[in-house]
Amino acid sequence: MPNSLDDAEIHRIVQNVVQKMTGSVQRETVQPGDKKVVAIGADHGGFELKEALKSDITALGFEVSDVGTNSKDAVDYPDFAHAVAQAVSSGKAWRGIMIDGAGIGSCIVANKVPGVRAGMAYDISSANNSREHNDTNVLTLGAGLIGVALAKQIVKVWLTTEFAGGRHTPRVDKIVAVEKKYLK
Repeated sequence: MPNSLDDAEIHRIVQNVVQKMTGSVQRETVQPGDKKVVAIGADHGGFELKEALKSDITALGFEVSDVGTNSKDAVDYPDFAHAVAQAVSSGKAWRGIMIDGAGIGSCIVANKVPGVRAGMAYDISSANNSREHNDTNVLTLGAGLIGVALAKQIVKVWLTTEFAGGRHTPRVDKIVAVEKKYLK
């Protein structure tokens, strides 16, 4: 009797069963025709890394919305971090990535925008944790701290890791509650 399921479908079913049985985190996938927008921005220090990451993000099945900068000419990172965060907060982008020299300043700026939970990642573990535990929707990177190869790995993990929910949900809810308390 021929099998009516292809290998990809069988793999998907097995993964779902294993994840339900073990409570493990599922990786998100983007189906054709269902592109999610990733806003990406950088200051002059992150410009080259931003350009290097765009094709990888597209190859993962996402649509890229580049908010600048468009050269290595000196600019101020808060302008571009704000643009990325605003795209996410407004719903124009599903997630956002901002790159500056260290990733710290942009993370601070992005977290000032309501609805944004930005996290800086410097390795695969911090990228994974920021998604699984904190449900971050903006990733900041320090171009002066990590190389292109590591940045590509971080971005792939961050874009494909789902929020774990469970015990982390009430903690993220508390983050949102603190934000709401100070909104005017």
